[in-house]
Amino acid sequence: MTFGEQPAYLRVASDLREKIANGSLPPHARLPSQARIREEYGVSDTVALEARKVLMAEGLVEGRSGSGTYVRERPVPRRIRRSGDRPPCGANPFRQEQAEEGCRGTWESSSEQEPASAAVAARLGVEPGERVMRTRYVYRDAGEAMMLSTSWEPLCVTGRTPVMLPEEGPLGGCGVVERMAAIDVVVDNVVEEVGARPGLAEELLTLGGVPGHVVLVLERTFYASGRAVETADVVVPADRYRIAYHLPVR
Repeated sequence: MTFGEQPAYLRVASDLREKIANGSLPPHARLPSQARIREEYGVSDTVALEARKVLMAEGLVEGRSGSGTYVRERPVPRRIRRSGDRPPCGANPFRQEQAEEGCRGTWESSSEQEPASAAVAARLGVEPGERVMRTRYVYRDAGEAMMLSTSWEPLCVTGRTPVMLPEEGPLGGCGVVERMAAIDVVVDNVVEEVGARPGLAEELLTLGGVPGHVVLVLERTFYASGRAVETADVVVPADRYRIAYHLPVR
């Protein structure tokens, strides 16, 4: 087999990746053993092992203890919709989407005060160490964890008000816009940035991934007259979800 100038392990991984893509190695099929790869491609054990590591890091295959390495079934990605249109009062975007699609969505949350880290302080425009309310969420669809979110709100804005705890009180569970309006803070802008990175161990443990799997991270900040009143990181598995934006044409 003739290859180009790529390192040997990447050339082997590329060929195996193509076989997975075209169905020659279908889901649940056992990946050729290290000895078979060595023989078929004329490479060393080290190269064969590194090629398998590449495919595992890409989420294409998974190891099964005492059995070998198998092709993973690739899920059909679902869309998480983002829109410039706000849902009706009393519903945040996740709750509204679940209602519209008839999904069995549930969520868990926990809030606690903490000093703002340098990164969070920069996003909120406050001094590092200022008190913020951090709220962590796990969103589930039919019982399966599908999205994580961590939000931070400056207590200099919400402290000692009825909306200090995002999921408690008379407006518990409402969106940021509605909660802030209740304390006469008018949210007039939201900025979202989407990136990708390897999932953290604790994230993948909750979301059902394996080390090396990639997650999409949506970094969102709400503003009122230029002042940040909430910032959040939303994390979803990149192989199971897509973030789809529906933007009005002005």
